[in-house]
Amino acid sequence: MTRYILRRSLEMLATLIVASFLVFVVCEFSPGNVARKTLGAFALQEQVDLLYKKLHLNDPLLVRYVRWVGVLTGLQADPLQDPALGLDFKDPRGKQYFGNFGYSTLFKAPVNDVLWDRLGKTALLAGLAFAVIVPLSLILGVLAGMRAGSVLDRSLSTLSIVMTSIPEFALGVLLVAVFVVALGWLPGTSPMVGNTGWSTASQLVLPVAVLAIYDSGYVARMVRTSMAEVMQKPYVRTAVLKGLPRRQVILRHALRNAMIAPFTVLLLQINWLISGVVVTELVFAYPGFGRMLLEASLFGDVSLIEAATLVALFVATATQLLSDVGYRLLDPQARR
Repeated sequence: MTRYILRRSLEMLATLIVASFLVFVVCEFSPGNVARKTLGAFALQEQVDLLYKKLHLNDPLLVRYVRWVGVLTGLQADPLQDPALGLDFKDPRGKQYFGNFGYSTLFKAPVNDVLWDRLGKTALLAGLAFAVIVPLSLILGVLAGMRAGSVLDRSLSTLSIVMTSIPEFALGVLLVAVFVVALGWLPGTSPMVGNTGWSTASQLVLPVAVLAIYDSGYVARMVRTSMAEVMQKPYVRTAVLKGLPRRQVILRHALRNAMIAPFTVLLLQINWLISGVVVTELVFAYPGFGRMLLEASLFGDVSLIEAATLVALFVATATQLLSDVGYRLLDPQARR
């Protein structure tokens, strides 16, 4: 298992390196001068020309990529903090450190100050939503799968399809209409500040509810399919014929094997909850990672786009690694 984890980790590192190069190429060859995109639309032409020379943008692409990686890994100083540019870009961590993603022209602050704050808020939202999605989808899926074809199965399957079919923005508007406009129980936005008259917990209720309802239906369908398939296996039928209580058959013989396939699906939801919940964050004005990435893309903040994309790629590859390891732990055949 150790060798497998090491090999998969090296593959993940290689994937990140290739992906970082592709991200760099896309940002470099997107419309507009790289120096102008870095400094923003209102920078003086003299500053743009000076930065163009400072970044050596006439060099070959591969050379510029290696230089960018050097700044990112702390092997080179950040050229944007050069006093000769007169940009007044200062990072409290210094000019040279590991993980230097540069300066955000949109937020007028170092990328790290913006990125990790927004990522932390999205991680809070994703963690709460995941804590609801897992038990809810497992309960719905197991109940439907253990009685495949029954009225209960058809009812829960229909409910799961309805939950998944409602778009996030429509579900958000519906919940706001009920719990904000009609009942007045919850706030309509979630800016995560304390001067709104609502507690932080109350501001999280509606965004978490939207994510949980939308995603639980999809995961429940995966669990239901796996559970229904396992219930038809010979070893389950043998356990029933032996006279074992149905509860014992489900918990000891069917449930563990039924969770092998949905385990990967569950872990992949982490990637979606981190970088794919832009709509929910926009509906509730939540200051999260996905909303930040959208705003950076619309503004053309190259440094922030590159940093956010790399973080999203790392989350995606890391969750894939965890799902592969978990799959091998659950399934002895995969280990062999």
